[in-house]
Amino acid sequence: MAAAGSGRRAGLMAAAAAAGGAALWRRLSAWLPRGRLGLVALLGRLSDRLSRGRDRRARRSSWLLLAPLLTPPVPVITAPPCSLCPEGAHRFQWIRNLVPEFGISSSHVKVLSSPSEFYELLKVQIKTAKQRVVMASLYLGTGLLEQELVDCLEETLEKSLQAKGSSNLKVSILLDYTRGSRGRKNSRTMLIPLLQRFPEQVRVSLFHTPNLRGLLRLLIPERFNETIGLQHIKVYLFDDNVILSGANLSDLYFTNRQDRYVLLQDSPEIADFFTELVDAIGDVSLQLQRDDTVQMMEGMVHPYQGDKVAYCEIANRRVMEVINSARTRQELLHAKTFHSSEQGSSLLSQQGSQASGGLKTEPDTWIYPLIQMKPFGIQIDEMVTETLLTEAERDARIYLSTGYFNLTQAYMDLILGTRAEYRILLASPEVNGFFGAKGVAGAIPAAYVYIEHQFYSEVCYLHQQERVQLQEYSRAGWTFHAKGLWLYLAGSDLPCLTLIGSPNFGYRSVHRDLEAQVAIVTENKALQQQLHQEQEQLYLCSGVVSSSTFEQPNRYVKLWVKLVTPLIKNFF
Repeated sequence: MAAAGSGRRAGLMAAAAAAGGAALWRRLSAWLPRGRLGLVALLGRLSDRLSRGRDRRARRSSWLLLAPLLTPPVPVITAPPCSLCPEGAHRFQWIRNLVPEFGISSSHVKVLSSPSEFYELLKVQIKTAKQRVVMASLYLGTGLLEQELVDCLEETLEKSLQAKGSSNLKVSILLDYTRGSRGRKNSRTMLIPLLQRFPEQVRVSLFHTPNLRGLLRLLIPERFNETIGLQHIKVYLFDDNVILSGANLSDLYFTNRQDRYVLLQDSPEIADFFTELVDAIGDVSLQLQRDDTVQMMEGMVHPYQGDKVAYCEIANRRVMEVINSARTRQELLHAKTFHSSEQGSSLLSQQGSQASGGLKTEPDTWIYPLIQMKPFGIQIDEMVTETLLTEAERDARIYLSTGYFNLTQAYMDLILGTRAEYRILLASPEVNGFFGAKGVAGAIPAAYVYIEHQFYSEVCYLHQQERVQLQEYSRAGWTFHAKGLWLYLAGSDLPCLTLIGSPNFGYRSVHRDLEAQVAIVTENKALQQQLHQEQEQLYLCSGVVSSSTFEQPNRYVKLWVKLVTPLIKNFF
């Protein structure tokens, strides 16, 4: 027994070292000159090998069956890894080495708390839009509430046409092809009337993963084909106002499925970025036609009929062009603003408040868009998340929430091997979105219980129960879908950083789906208080997990679920 225990501990230490080694290689490569791409690629490959070796040790049973689906299509180094920022700057500015940094006033940020508030805001924003409506979601539901949203779009487009004769309003909707095509009445049939009536103003793009092709595409039935890969980004944009969320456009998310939502008001640069990002994904997606057929844009490689490598390279190039061009624009804007402020400081001191009244307020909040599209070789969100977990100091607190607790091995290793305190919020079986589902899907909550129990056992084995705590969200008549992270620095009662968007921190989010979230960093106490209250409100509906939790009758996991879970956990 002692030998087995020491072997297990040694295995965990090796895994933690591998995780730390991978992060170290990524940071080291940031110091290389930009021209030394060969060395950067070499360090990247070493980092990936460390990670892959760790994953193979942790999941011996599943890779043999799943290897053809898990092979990354394009080994592309998409951005130089980050380096620590110089002393005196806020400690998260290193993120701007990877993505554009948008400095805004905290007064432009509003945190929402309920599904109904989210739904009402969507309708108000659609009705008042003048120039653009951009909506990216997994799917659009087919109920009355969703139809009301479509009706709002139709009314707004009609008013725009009547006001000017030719409408300036453009509507772009990005959904997933497989989820949006499920059933006879689906997202496509909901949107076709808009395409038929406003063909010049409305665009509907349906992303199809390049990994679902050939015999696999023919054999996997509807619903199950969604496990291979999805368009999972949730961004809702109206003129210069942006809503970031994990919620889809479906009645459950408007009524009793708890998620997170943040509104960024009057933020044209951020709105431009996400418009360009959705356009880029839309350009490599199937275009819905007025007769319910789909076709690719002229000259574009087909996602499942064309060459996979060529398609992924084009998609990578399109998305990275958006990220890099926005990053360059923001760097130039930052340099120009800094130069102007230096020149104007003496003038301001002479002219006082009269001169300062017309100047733009200094930003106290910074927005960093984090993109994860592993099928295209883009791993920015993964890199930033791993670095945040790695660099979290002793006595810092990280509140991490996920609707589907299925952390990657790298994230688990970092949580168990680093020094910060963790409070992880997850769904109890009764509020899991798959609870009560028919067929095989009905066993998914039990699979999550099994994964949760395994992780909790590892926490107990390492005597980390005080530092790493699991909490289960439970609320009668509701389901739980909130995901994200709040970071409290050591000695602080308020968070200075949050991650909010579509990723669940699981294997799917990292390896299969298209994901986007934002890191919001703020020095403003009022906004920090908003984020703190959001976190407290979610955790208020939870109970702490203990050994007795898994002794309850509703936590019984059948043997076949235990046997199958290691084989299928990478698909949900």
